[in-house]
Amino acid sequence: MKAILLYEHGGPEVLTYGDFETPEPGYGEVQVQIKAAAMNRLDIWVRNGWPGLKLEYPHILGADGAGIVSATGGGVTQVTVGDRVVINGTLSCGRCEDCLAGRDNLCRRGGILGEDRRGTYAEYVVVPERNVLTLPEHISFEEAAAASLVFMTAWHSLITRGNLKPGESVLIVGAGGGVNTASIQIARLAGATVYVVGSTDEKLTKAQELGADFVINRSTEDWGKAIYRMTDKRGVDVVVDNVGKATWPTSLRALARGGRLLTVGGTSGYDAQVGVNYVFGKHLSIIGSTMAPHADFRTVMNLIFEGKLRAVIDRVMPMEEIAAACELLESGAVFGKLVLTP
Repeated sequence: MKAILLYEHGGPEVLTYGDFETPEPGYGEVQVQIKAAAMNRLDIWVRNGWPGLKLEYPHILGADGAGIVSATGGGVTQVTVGDRVVINGTLSCGRCEDCLAGRDNLCRRGGILGEDRRGTYAEYVVVPERNVLTLPEHISFEEAAAASLVFMTAWHSLITRGNLKPGESVLIVGAGGGVNTASIQIARLAGATVYVVGSTDEKLTKAQELGADFVINRSTEDWGKAIYRMTDKRGVDVVVDNVGKATWPTSLRALARGGRLLTVGGTSGYDAQVGVNYVFGKHLSIIGSTMAPHADFRTVMNLIFEGKLRAVIDRVMPMEEIAAACELLESGAVFGKLVLTP
């Protein structure tokens, strides 16, 4: 098969598109012929590497994907060859206490596809049967791949962990990222008032089209003061901040008493300064999460299938152009998702 191969850590130049042995499914596994794979910031971090990360080279990136079941191993009962499926990138053992309790994203033997196991940047991938969901005919492979990781991550953070309620207010820090474009829609669907901070008027206009009620251009306005003014000095109930170091101080100040700061990442750095006085003085909660359990994945994908949420795709590019795709993603110019096709 053809695949995007990683032999060493580094920039986009270390990725090569070439031949690799096609993986075969074992017991309880399915082989999926990939028709579309979406890119995530996670892929950049794995490519760059970090202390303690252990990969089997050549490694294949990619947590998001959709395609057609092309082979099955023994014991597979829920899908058959020829089925259209979307892949859940949350890996788990399926047997431990957390998995049996429906908290499979907390599985100590688990991980993430494309980080802990060869992923979807290839013509074929093998995953456990429990990691695929049948895809309706009216949803394209590109839409499904673009929706999978970011929507389940946003749903788990906002709804399951963040307990967002109708009538509450939400500030989303950043307009164009995949998780944020999903968060805008989920918050709107939940009945919240949605504020979005972004870097350009173009991105903010698109955020409004997705359901943002109020937008703030951080390039021309102090967004912390703007939130203070726009909420009549109250602040918001929830802040979604996956930027980290650069924005957490302002995000904490933007919260109302009893507010929640939700995070699933830290694109600007992890060593954020936290004003502890704000946390205890305003009764704040800081809530983190990673990926989502299978139940949340199924819930949010069904909302995609029903048309209540939609994947946001910036563009579709061939896998051969992976270096250019990486540079585009890292430039910050993307709104929504970049999707790769074999």
